[in-house]
This record gives sequence, structure tokens and C-alpha cells, in this order.
Amino acid sequence: MDYLIKTTLAGLFFGTFGTTIGGIIGVTFKNTTNKFLSFVLQFAAGLMTAIICFDLIPEAIELSGLANTLIGILIGVIVMIFCDNIVKSKSSGRMRSKNSLLQTGIIVGIGLSLHNFPEGLAIGSGFGASMKLGYSLAIAILLHDIPEGISMAVPMKNGGMSKVKVIIYTILSGVTTGIGAFFGALVGKISPNTISICLAFAAGAMLYIVSGELIPESNKLYKGRIGFVGNIVGFILGIIAFTFE
Repeated sequence: MDYLIKTTLAGLFFGTFGTTIGGIIGVTFKNTTNKFLSFVLQFAAGLMTAIICFDLIPEAIELSGLANTLIGILIGVIVMIFCDNIVKSKSSGRMRSKNSLLQTGIIVGIGLSLHNFPEGLAIGSGFGASMKLGYSLAIAILLHDIPEGISMAVPMKNGGMSKVKVIIYTILSGVTTGIGAFFGALVGKISPNTISICLAFAAGAMLYIVSGELIPESNKLYKGRIGFVGNIVGFILGIIAFTFE
């Protein structure tokens, strides 16, 4: 029980901290440059790629083999596609309303909550494998949540919502990370095979986030080389982090 509480609190902290930082940046800085956002997105992408390649997938294969790992990756990708489709269909349907900016911010917040649950599962199952992996995942997800918090806060603020309410909503959007971490830790305790599938699920979900969201969005925001630099820096720092036990 003590382990479950600690894992849940870790997921809750890292999940809400990233979106909160993003929310504060979104309501404080009038001109958050696309260049800066592009760098942050690519940095998170590089860090996540390192985690996928050098921790999640090797750990999953070692625990229960290639077949279970591939199944877990496939499930993770499918779940993230499903969540993405729900969010995009709802947002496209509401963009035509009068107060589109405010409603867009709300829809982005719903999307963040949906995305944060599988990310919490990743943290919970990561801690089930090792403390190092759990914290590596948590830090990467925190960084990934910062630009998402900004993308939620800016339209809410420009749509007329008060700064205090915007920050409260960005904090709430990260709560599902803690819930996901609880279930990830709970399920991961059942057997090594279950941990393996959970880790592979996290790898698939993060793979989709990196290739389907972070990198394309970064390239849309800024066409220069700063995004590439951020990706490489994140990847190298990920490698360095995993060389130390």
C-alpha cells in the first residue's frame, strides 16, 4: 500500500507540475515565441526517444520476450490514436461557436486529461520495473506537459478566463496522471509479463506522442534548426542519464 501511495503521488506531482509550469508561462508571457516552443517540444521528443530505445523496450523484452513487447507497443499506439481522434472530433465541432478561443482551451484541457492517463500508466509501470526508469519517465513526461499546458492556457486566457482559473484548470488536467500512475503500479505488481506489457504500452504511447504530435507540431511552429538542436540535446541527455544507476 505504501508503494502504491508513493507511486500515485509521484505521478500526480510530475503530471501536474509540467502542466502548471505551462499554464503559468501561458498566462504570464505575452509573446511566447514559436522558436522557444519548438525547442521545448523537440527536447521532450529527444528525451522520450532515448527512454523508449534504451529503457522501455529493452526492459520489456528482457521481462517477457519480443511477442508481448510488440503486443504492448501496438496497444499503446492504438489507444493514443483513439484518444486523439476523440479530442480532434470534439474540437473541430466546437471551433465554430462564438467564444471559440475559450472553448478551444477547454477542449485542449480535456485532451490533456485523456493523454495524461496513459502517461500515468507509463510512470506507474516504470516504477514497477525500477526506480531509475520510473523517475526517467516522470521527468520526460513533465517536460512534455509544459508546452501542452501553454497550449491550454493561452486560448483560455485570450478567451476571457481569469489567470487564476486558467492555472487551476491546467493543474486539474494533470490529475489524471496520478490516477494512471496508481493503476500502472497496481497492475504492474501482478506479474513480470504484466509489467512487460505495461512498459511496452508506455513505449507505444510515447512513440505515438513523439512521431505523431511533438515532432510534427514543432516543425509547424518553427522551420529553423533550433528544433533539431533541441531533439539532439534531449536524446543525448537521455543517454547520459541512463548510463548512471
